[in-house]
Amino acid sequence: MSTKNNTLFSEFSPVTKEAWLEKVNIDLKGGDFNKRLVWKNLNGIDIQPLYNTEDTIDYLKNTGENAQALVNYRSVVVTSAENGNALAQKAVVEGINGLVFQIKSKVSASALLKDIDLNTITVSFVLSENALDFVTDFFSYAEKNVSNKSNLKGYLDLGVISNYVTTGSLEVNMFETLAKVISLGTGFLNFKTVTISGTTFLDSGANQVQEVAYTLNALVYVIEELGAQDISAETVFNSLHIQLAIGSEYFVEMSKYRALNSLVHKVAETYGVSNFKFALTAKTSIWTKSVTDAHANMLRSTTEAMSAILGNVDGILVDAYDKEFNNPSDFSSRISGNITTILREESYFGKVANPVDGSYYVEEVSSKVATKALELFKAIEADGGFFTAFENETIQQQIAEIRQKKIKLISQRRLPMVGVNKYPNLMEKLDPKVLFTGGEPNSKVLTPRRASLEIEALRKVSEDIVAEAGKRPVVELASFGNLTMRKARAAFAYDFIGVSGFEVLQEKSYESAEQAAEASAKSDSNVVVICSSDPDYDEHALAYVKTFRALNSEKVLLLAGNPVSILDDLIKAGLDDCIHMKSDVIHTISGVQSKIQKHIKK
Repeated sequence: MSTKNNTLFSEFSPVTKEAWLEKVNIDLKGGDFNKRLVWKNLNGIDIQPLYNTEDTIDYLKNTGENAQALVNYRSVVVTSAENGNALAQKAVVEGINGLVFQIKSKVSASALLKDIDLNTITVSFVLSENALDFVTDFFSYAEKNVSNKSNLKGYLDLGVISNYVTTGSLEVNMFETLAKVISLGTGFLNFKTVTISGTTFLDSGANQVQEVAYTLNALVYVIEELGAQDISAETVFNSLHIQLAIGSEYFVEMSKYRALNSLVHKVAETYGVSNFKFALTAKTSIWTKSVTDAHANMLRSTTEAMSAILGNVDGILVDAYDKEFNNPSDFSSRISGNITTILREESYFGKVANPVDGSYYVEEVSSKVATKALELFKAIEADGGFFTAFENETIQQQIAEIRQKKIKLISQRRLPMVGVNKYPNLMEKLDPKVLFTGGEPNSKVLTPRRASLEIEALRKVSEDIVAEAGKRPVVELASFGNLTMRKARAAFAYDFIGVSGFEVLQEKSYESAEQAAEASAKSDSNVVVICSSDPDYDEHALAYVKTFRALNSEKVLLLAGNPVSILDDLIKAGLDDCIHMKSDVIHTISGVQSKIQKHIKK
């Protein structure tokens, strides 16, 4: 830096954290700092708005390294060896360097992997039946088709944990089979034969701390069970592959992977294992995806993949954006693969040192996630470990508690999901067959699901109304009074009621409340939302409702705002409900739908 620049910077004294906080508190004008600026998430972690050199940061050890050879996985559903091979070769041509074969029937490894270069392409397998036969066939084929055993990379997933937590039962002789698989893979140092998948935890509504803790508990359970099969802990750690789902909380997600990396090594230390390398992969979550405005899933997958890369994972599996309601097309499969390719090649995430290493914010969040996860992990172990905790439904209940909190936040629109509870696509017409139809949850197992299911259930009711009435319900936004406030509340109402899937008309402005009441009562709409300012409501809202109800008793009448001082009088006069920042979108729209259905049946 030049002398001139040094002189320039010397004129500005460094700002201390105390000075920054003092200025912030002045700007808050008496507002609560902790409520306004401290992020309190469902992990029980408080995240400050500012970190600097004055903060004492606990830097974790063994948080992993940015993967220069990041594996870009694509899932290949194998209906036959020939079909699976064709899909695999197509993926390789499209730039994919990792294949995850989903095998549900007996196939030949040589036919499935024909013309796939095992020296350069990472191959992994999710097996359900005939696992031992396929694994034996695969390793025999691999030994003949790699120039060096260390070139074979990938993993085997026998569903030891994922199948157990979703069905509540373990396959007979599962650990005996797994022990044999581990023995067959001896010598292939970079191919992992023990997979612990924690994706089901997050996809069932868990928070990041729970996902990390339960995954570690599952790891300890598998180590102990394999110990009974004379497989050492060191062998397990050297054969280990862990997969986690990726949620939408960007910085917490990258911190989760860094925390898991560190904690796996801490668990290994308790077994006397120190020098090992396990594989860590990330999979875009089911929980964060939506059927409504499904193209938004591509954006979600992009931020998820980015946070996973910055979390130091070895590979990423990005599901097709339409996977939740359709068989992935060539387009959606190609786009999903391109996400990681662009991040790795064009955005240079796979070619540089990790840019978040040393970040006070990320290091602090990583440390807090690790601390909380370790506490939960120890609590589960103290109560008998993973198997006992799952059998007595402790894990399921803890996840259900967090899941219900998340659903409540989504319903209150405090946890925004674009295209779901915020900024819905009002031009979208959905096939009712792809929407959630309900079903009783089973408390004994975990069921991966979308966070948007309750909103989808609302859309399903709306589509049923359309089928029964022969037309889509129409919502009118009737505004009068203060220009600024009526515009703002009309915009809010447009977004809020749009979640229903009804046809929401553009705002209609009237010169007076009386004119608005008469015109909206006589219009062809099914729902009317009054939009104005609080002073206008105090002066005209009651007259509006009385005039409206004198002309029309069937329409749903809502008010955008929360005039508490006159609310009881408005309800008595015939107002159905208010919509405002604290309104529950599911409760409110369900009430609107119920009233519309009653009038249809008349």
